[in-house]
Amino acid sequence: MRPALRLLANVKPRYLEPFAPTGLTGLNTHPSPRPTLIYLYTSTLQKLQAFPETSAYRQSVEALTRHRLQIVESQKPAGFDAWLERVKKTVGAEPERFAQLQRPDGSFSFVAKQEADYTDDPRGREWDGEKIAPGTEGPARTAQEAAEWQKIIEESTTTAEKSEADHHELSMKWENEPALNADQISAIENQIGAGLIEEVIQVAEHEHELVNEMHKQKVWEELEEKPAPGQWTYFDRGN
Repeated sequence: MRPALRLLANVKPRYLEPFAPTGLTGLNTHPSPRPTLIYLYTSTLQKLQAFPETSAYRQSVEALTRHRLQIVESQKPAGFDAWLERVKKTVGAEPERFAQLQRPDGSFSFVAKQEADYTDDPRGREWDGEKIAPGTEGPARTAQEAAEWQKIIEESTTTAEKSEADHHELSMKWENEPALNADQISAIENQIGAGLIEEVIQVAEHEHELVNEMHKQKVWEELEEKPAPGQWTYFDRGN
């Protein structure tokens, strides 16, 4: 039912308009849902490797995350292969500079910054060598995140303006991944079955952070206080 709310939103015929209303209060259309989810899911899976294989939390979250990651990766936007080849050439020119962005599977964990007023460069932003975590720079940025982005931009601009020669040598455009069309996003939403893709992103972000706390608390260890007999025994149809 929720995907039908997009009919109330300000969307284009084939592509969802970034930052446009979704029909849910306070939730705007995410500008780059596919790379955002891929980053969050792969990062969560990497964090789970620190848990014992016998951990019930790891087993359940790992299974769900892999399933959703497969769904998202199966939907490739038009022009994706050509885009990937251009990205590989960019990385190949200076592999050490972009090493932090490349994941073990050979893909890349970068989402170019996009502003709600559409002032971003469609070719992408300049890569200044700093690792930038994608996924959190969508429509739900906090004041702290916005300030951090502004600082990065200002530092990058200051560095670029030192000299025209240095700017020419250091600047390198990172091209945004092509966007999924509305039908592809709907396909992901229908297969996952957890509401709009923006809601799916929120859940992925929260799980991505929860993993840290669960590891800190060592949830795989035995309880200090054992449960009373029958505490976790639930009623069945025979009772």
